[in-house]
Amino acid sequence: MPERKKLFLLDAMALIYRAYFALNKNPRINSKGQNTSAILGFINTLLEVLKNEQPTHIGVAFDTMAPTLRVEGYAEYKANREKMPEDIALSLPYIVQLIEAFNIPILKVDGYEADDVIGTLAKKAEKENFEVFMMTPDKDFGQLVSENIHMYKPARMGNKAEVLGVAEICDKYKIKHPEQLIDILGLWGDTSDNIPGVPGIGEKTASKLISEYESIENLLKNTAELKGKLKENLENHAEQALKSKELATIILDVPISFNADDLVHGEPDKQKLAELFADLEFRRLSERIFGEADDEPEEEPAQKEEKAGDLFSSAGMELPQMKFKTLEDVDHQYHLVHKEKDIHKLLERLKDTESFCFDTETTGLNANEAELVGMSFALEKGEAWYVPVPENYNDALGLVSQFKPLFENESIGKTGQNLKFDISVLRWYDVEVRGPLFDTMIAHYLIEPDLRHNMDFLAETYLSYKPVSIESLIGKKGKNQQSMRSVQAAIIKDYACEDADITLQLKEVFEPMLKESATIKLFNEIEMPLVPVLASMEAEGVKLETAALKEFSAELEKDIKKLEADIQEQAGESFNISSPKQLGEILFKKLKVTDNPKLTRTKQFSTSEDILARLADKHPIIDSILDYRSLTKLKSTYVDALPRLINPRDHRIHTSYNQAVASTGRLSSNNPNLQNIPIRTSRGREIRKAFVPRNEDYTLLAADYSQVELRIIAELSEDPGLIETFMQGLDVHSATAARIFGVPLNDVSPDMRRSAKTVNFGIVYGISAFGLSERLNIPRKEAAEIIDQYFAKYPGVKAYMDSTIEFARTHGYVETMMGRRRYLRDINSSNATVRGFAERNAINAPIQGSSADMIKIAMINIHQSLKQEGLKSKMIMQVHDELVFDALQTEVNMLGEIVSEKMRKAIPMTVPLVVDMKTGKNWLEAH
Repeated sequence: MPERKKLFLLDAMALIYRAYFALNKNPRINSKGQNTSAILGFINTLLEVLKNEQPTHIGVAFDTMAPTLRVEGYAEYKANREKMPEDIALSLPYIVQLIEAFNIPILKVDGYEADDVIGTLAKKAEKENFEVFMMTPDKDFGQLVSENIHMYKPARMGNKAEVLGVAEICDKYKIKHPEQLIDILGLWGDTSDNIPGVPGIGEKTASKLISEYESIENLLKNTAELKGKLKENLENHAEQALKSKELATIILDVPISFNADDLVHGEPDKQKLAELFADLEFRRLSERIFGEADDEPEEEPAQKEEKAGDLFSSAGMELPQMKFKTLEDVDHQYHLVHKEKDIHKLLERLKDTESFCFDTETTGLNANEAELVGMSFALEKGEAWYVPVPENYNDALGLVSQFKPLFENESIGKTGQNLKFDISVLRWYDVEVRGPLFDTMIAHYLIEPDLRHNMDFLAETYLSYKPVSIESLIGKKGKNQQSMRSVQAAIIKDYACEDADITLQLKEVFEPMLKESATIKLFNEIEMPLVPVLASMEAEGVKLETAALKEFSAELEKDIKKLEADIQEQAGESFNISSPKQLGEILFKKLKVTDNPKLTRTKQFSTSEDILARLADKHPIIDSILDYRSLTKLKSTYVDALPRLINPRDHRIHTSYNQAVASTGRLSSNNPNLQNIPIRTSRGREIRKAFVPRNEDYTLLAADYSQVELRIIAELSEDPGLIETFMQGLDVHSATAARIFGVPLNDVSPDMRRSAKTVNFGIVYGISAFGLSERLNIPRKEAAEIIDQYFAKYPGVKAYMDSTIEFARTHGYVETMMGRRRYLRDINSSNATVRGFAERNAINAPIQGSSADMIKIAMINIHQSLKQEGLKSKMIMQVHDELVFDALQTEVNMLGEIVSEKMRKAIPMTVPLVVDMKTGKNWLEAH
């Protein structure tokens, strides 16, 4: 029996909008400043369906610019829709070209919407024995579902694609036939399309009414059976309900013929696809599609391309030649240096230069565990040297020691890509890299903070050059990947020399760009001096008391078992508490903890932490569930995981600080992520007990900026009231509460202070009345009044926010106190949602960024002072606004004075900075 034909009909604009807003908080911007989020998201969705579903037939439906029948009959239809974001409008021509390059037909008919085109073709295809999948996130398509026509909701946010048939639609809306969804939509309305519906009727009421009366027409005949406001609204808006039903009905007689041959999924145009991907800078995606790269994401987590898979590899397709130079195309002299006389010649040449570029080759990417395999050096474009390093540590130490005076020469500059890694590796070989530094990764991070910063991307973007891939030497990532140690030095030579050569060329590109963007001072005075500080902190690491964690883990296991039994007893049955679906069924279907449960995008019951926290007073089981989640995460993510991160070399934990990830300038860390170690719960704080001094002669000293972001707001806004609060040393939250509630300071209640605290911190993030009402669980009107009062009492803050947004609109960026820029490409968008997000960033970035700059300056100055004074105490951790030191007991007083002074004076301000400081036998005690 022949395989049944499978037709996929894609709702283009719904999928494009979905893709754009999914990436809106972390947009994909290429080197030309083009926002490619919508294009990338849409193409990945298309690729996903081509690979996973393998349709025999496919088409993509678009709206046209011509007025539709609905608008002609009802002028208000879609009248309140936000104007299309400019980035989507600019993306549409590319998306159309990509669809055409895939040889997929574009379906559109003037006067009709894409919904109507899809509906008409779906019904025609069904009659010709096709299985049809309408690919869209739009709920309206549920009305078309039949035995042979399905809704296909693409995968999103880690959830798999969802296929909805007759049973799913009927169960979801409690109806007998999918067509009755039209009646539900007629009563419910649709604000996005300006379909009015009936006032006071939402989804739940509409479903209940249609379940009982089957249609709007029958419901209107029987309004006598209803009562109160519902009866009144239906009778007064009967005509509006019928009109809304008409508007919600997808038209099934669009003048478009169904020709199956035209929709056959054929071969894509390889050359055209390659050219488009090159233009859009979808390099990683291009490689994946054509089966030439592994499925690993890009280096920077802020800018990952989604996996497409080796979609065409089985068809034998090859990627056409991209327009990049390679090692084969350029003149170069790369030397292998392994004889003693050649090493001396190289050293003499390097000693006579003002600056050189270098790179290290290692056995791994963890600087505190990797072994040095070789070093490469470059002085001029096109020439470089590679020096292999012996495997035996003592022999390696002997070789590297010859380069030690060169690396430690204060007057010779050093250039590299991600220099902190190379510096950290060399520390294990008794080398401390000194002198002026130039890191191309960080230079680009300051020039274009929202782009990627890995060397391949930089070389392709700024040099039109494609470097040799690491996979060509050691194979693809996975269990079969070799170590660099197993590759012959003669083969490594070109790869290693090229790294140094290309990095040197990138420096020549970025140095003038730093000056043009006015970030050269930030680069030279903050970011570069910070590199060796972070390398030193990473190398020091911190001691972990594993016995305490093991004991804590056992305690948690007992408590988790008790909570598990308690939850299942309250539920009256056994179920998987960690399954959101099963938990949702228990809470909202069986226990009915609320009459109006929130649903996820996939229409499952939402059991997110914020939802459950709001329902905590509805049933005692919820507190138990929240405790269960907290303890299981605590145990798996920290208590059990931290001991596995102990370095076997020195038995200490060594985090890795990321200097070029957060666009605000903040540092992040990983393995472990120190920023996320919980501190809000008593059990979470217990983890800090395991971080201890190196021995009994030492103690931990923690120094923390007090309310630094609020002090920066006061400084930037120059608001007299806020400045006075800090000058007088008052509690800022109580002082704010006294002002906005109009009571004496002594009469401020805990609830007043809590409200004021939420506003104080919320203002930084552009909190709305809705957001404040949600956080404080108060009416929105009351929340709006609190915000109005805040701005009335602190007019300087409002003026600062307005002037900052205006500056951003004029210049396209905002700056920190030290000149760090945050570019805001959507600040003048005509789409209010997009523009609002950019405006909130405009307000927040100078504050968060100035705070980040401040602690970086403090770290640099403290590090220098510790060295100058010859102290044995070491700075070992940075978490948000806190610094932690492994302090020699006899040096505590002197260390405290240094730390306090350098933190308070990091950036000169009118508003006083306060540093809270404590010592203790563990991090918890010191915090």
